[in-house]
Amino acid sequence: MDDPDLLHDLIAFPCDFPIKIMGKTQAGFAQAAIEIVRRHAPDFDPATVEMRPSREGRYLSLTCTVRASTRAQLDDLYRELCDHPMVTMVL
Repeated sequence: MDDPDLLHDLIAFPCDFPIKIMGKTQAGFAQAAIEIVRRHAPDFDPATVEMRPSREGRYLSLTCTVRASTRAQLDDLYRELCDHPMVTMVL
């Protein structure tokens, strides 16, 4: 989706936007991801994070639903999450 007009048509801001963050199960992973989310969405409530371990427990999936106000906010959030060494994938 390189066409900004197309994305603008798909998402009406502000909106509640779920972000799935995956990484290896390790100490500090969830805290690091939540800190990044809160930097970009200060009103995010960490108590709403949904955590799901993989079948064998090697990976942890976090679903954080943020109140997104702009595409730039989401882009910055995704970029910082993807750049973090503990994060394997962001959807």
